[in-house]
Amino acid sequence: MNDELMAQFLVEGRELVAAAARDLAVLARAPSDEAALDGCFRAVHTLKGSTGLFDLAPMGLLLHAAEDVLAAIRAGRPAGPADFAALLAAVDEVDRWLDAIEGDGALPAGAAEAARIAVARLGGAEGVPAQAAPEPQAWRAPPEFAGLAGIAIRYVPRADAYFSGDDPVAIIAAVPALTALRILPREGWGPLESYDPFACNLVIEAVSAAGRPAVQAALRLVADQVQLAELLPAGPGAAATGAAATGPAARRTLRVDAARVDRLAGLVDDLVVAKSALAELAAEAERLAGGHGLGQSLRARQAQLDRLVSDLHATVGQVRLVPLAPLFGRFPRLARDIARALGKSVSVETEGGEVEVDKAVVDALFDPLLHVLRNAVDHGVEAPPERRKAGKAETGTIRLAARPDGDRVVIEVTDDGAGIDPARIRDLAVERGLLRRDAADALGDAAAADLVFTPGFSTAAAVSEVSGRGVGMDVVRAAALALGGRVEVAGTSGRGTMVRFVLPVATLLTKVMIVACGPDRYGLALEGVVETARVTPDRIREVRAGRAFLLRDRPVPLVALGALVGAPEPAPGAQRVVVARAGGELVGLAVDAVLDRMDAVVRPMTGLLAGAPGVMGTTLLADGAVLMILDPTELLP
Repeated sequence: MNDELMAQFLVEGRELVAAAARDLAVLARAPSDEAALDGCFRAVHTLKGSTGLFDLAPMGLLLHAAEDVLAAIRAGRPAGPADFAALLAAVDEVDRWLDAIEGDGALPAGAAEAARIAVARLGGAEGVPAQAAPEPQAWRAPPEFAGLAGIAIRYVPRADAYFSGDDPVAIIAAVPALTALRILPREGWGPLESYDPFACNLVIEAVSAAGRPAVQAALRLVADQVQLAELLPAGPGAAATGAAATGPAARRTLRVDAARVDRLAGLVDDLVVAKSALAELAAEAERLAGGHGLGQSLRARQAQLDRLVSDLHATVGQVRLVPLAPLFGRFPRLARDIARALGKSVSVETEGGEVEVDKAVVDALFDPLLHVLRNAVDHGVEAPPERRKAGKAETGTIRLAARPDGDRVVIEVTDDGAGIDPARIRDLAVERGLLRRDAADALGDAAAADLVFTPGFSTAAAVSEVSGRGVGMDVVRAAALALGGRVEVAGTSGRGTMVRFVLPVATLLTKVMIVACGPDRYGLALEGVVETARVTPDRIREVRAGRAFLLRDRPVPLVALGALVGAPEPAPGAQRVVVARAGGELVGLAVDAVLDRMDAVVRPMTGLLAGAPGVMGTTLLADGAVLMILDPTELLP
């Protein structure tokens, strides 16, 4: 089987496992929830059909047993907590196998034995064989298909196909390059009054001129209900007929390798830098004798190009967006595994999986979110006896939620565990030599909680396989910074903890003002700039240890931007001031000159400068120089 089909199986498999786990969590609380039961059955049934394309006999065996249990419950058999626990354990086992397939290309060595144990727990026979049932006897195409070339198909839908969400006619219609089709009753229709509209009584036979891999891919969800046979052409004419029918039907989607999209995005970013050079060319043209008209024409063309490049950049950014659901779906099973190793019980609730984020952000989020989840289970959720004593349910709850916030996405991991004790964190910081006692006592509760992101800091009482080595939350903050975002923590002792990520949805074009401080150039995001002003010395007042100036009779603090970044302060006299908003308040930033404004692709700082305070990121100027984009809120003392 080709690698592309396996990759698609892994993606769909994780989504189906996550869907089944969500529905089982609902059923554990409300066993009579028919929608959850039907959804879980469909997910397990669909995943079982997909395994038929590969040599995954233990997985198919386990899913078949789970499907039988769900079918019996749907038929009216009473179900209890033990049934749903066994089903959840089976789904978790399949999830672990998907991890193994992704990493090693095959099921782990003990998969057959694990399948037998899981099937027995589901109530299957003790002597379940390690291999799947033997293949049915080969099907031979009917005489009506004589003279055709390609792949003959016999599709016998299950009688309860409609209840599984299958549409047999739509499924067969999705097979590419069909050249023949027959739809027959599986059994005689009988008298009209005995017709059951809810039972599928069809046999569908067809011929496709596409190759076997394409046919198998189209029928992967019902592979256990399909038989294929190869039709050899009867002669040159038949071969030509088959070749003429290979054109695929029109499709509304296109699978593109992610590396090609990344390359396209990189080229668009370079185009943003290149088009900025037109402004300099226009200015040079205007300075020439008689060049004013040429300069104006160049500026008009630049304005048109600006709009087109901005639209192109936004469109490519939309192509890169993917939903968070597949990422979120990986964590419930991992949390249960971690909790089991610690003798605890947790459930993970997810919300906002439909929120779309740039693929690079999603790919980079797995490790930091896993760190946070591990800490929530280990340090947050208490052991069952402690939770009972505190009046809590024995099973802890961890909630993973996402919501859009303008051009950012907010992801929150919340638990109902022991929470954060600022006094204990201060004591640990002193004990580990991170702070002096007086410095620790001077910290507010929010600043004390922020110490958990300090390298080497850990609240674990002992080292375990899960945590306690002082590695984790500092990595989480570094990952958030590398993505151009931030992370913060909050909590109340005894009432739980929340870790919040605020990250960019995608790489956006930022309007930047370029200013000069001495010989150096810096950028300020225009969204934070209120206005620019020229301030004469008579409007500047000394205020305590600083300075202020009057802006329309309102005092505004005045700070030399050069002093904040290590550049020379402006010369005495009238000051060129950029009035910006920092932390909700106005502040005047004295600069030597306001040079220009531009659209820029701001890249987060990396390497040794990844955590540099006061720097949003960098961009390239038209002359190839690197421009640092400053964040006044972080720069100001």
